[in-house]
Amino acid sequence: MTDQRPARPIVAVLSVSYGSAGEIATMLDSVRDATDHPTLLAVADNLPSQAGTEDAVRVAGGGYTALPSNPGYGAAINALVRSLPTSVEWIVITNPDVVFHAGAIDAMLHEGDTQVDIAAVGPLIRDEEGATYPSARSVPSLRTGIGHALFSGVWPSNPWTARYHRIEDYDHVRDAGWLSGSCLLVRRSAFEQIGGFDEEFFMYFEDVDLGYRFGRAGWRNRFLPDAEVTHTGGHSTAGESEAMIGAHHDSAERFIQKKYAGTLLWPVRACLLLGLRVRSIFAKRRARGFVSGRSAGADRRRSRS
Repeated sequence: MTDQRPARPIVAVLSVSYGSAGEIATMLDSVRDATDHPTLLAVADNLPSQAGTEDAVRVAGGGYTALPSNPGYGAAINALVRSLPTSVEWIVITNPDVVFHAGAIDAMLHEGDTQVDIAAVGPLIRDEEGATYPSARSVPSLRTGIGHALFSGVWPSNPWTARYHRIEDYDHVRDAGWLSGSCLLVRRSAFEQIGGFDEEFFMYFEDVDLGYRFGRAGWRNRFLPDAEVTHTGGHSTAGESEAMIGAHHDSAERFIQKKYAGTLLWPVRACLLLGLRVRSIFAKRRARGFVSGRSAGADRRRSRS
């Protein structure tokens, strides 16, 4: 007699919602054409008080977990990973506002299986206009990090900031220091070996930290342009709120304190942290100016109507 039981899933697609019901539905629907493997879908909801996400997940055949408080992106993903069955070997971590192109997940799985030391595979990420997002980058060097932190707020065209934002090769398969957490495939055993995401990062830099720790543990981060996704929720920094800018700089400070830990490196930490705090001040001022200008423009339009 032929065993008709469904194959056990080897890959799970995990995401975190924060009032993202519409985006979640579209993302989960796109998974169908992205892989032929049995796939487990699971979503953690960091804002369960807002209706819609659970229904969208259930319709797609996924598992839904409402978290009692908002622990942040990395902590929510960690909670989902802990609940996965043992058959799951690979985990797709994705933002809810990502759309997978046909075959994208299978292409990443194939690349991940080519070498046993590959911990993560990142796809080519495009924005809604089709432009390539810089999703596979080097961990900033000490010189670049100091120069960028100290001068980006007062001298935007400085060479260190230009190097930090350099667009790298996105036409070929290559290793990277870290991969964007908006969409990547991770080997479960590697993820669990390093303890998953550092839950002290509430938002921002959890992906930089993850890639950095993979590298420190002897694993590789791999960029694969043959796998493509579209990230529909890209933001311009000019439109970010002061709170978001503050959260970004708080996370950057935590990463610096981790990377340059120890008594001997305290001058490096002090220099970088000073630069970040100055940069944060200028960024928040720009955000206030952006909001004020937008509000003034709206007032002018209302006065003419």
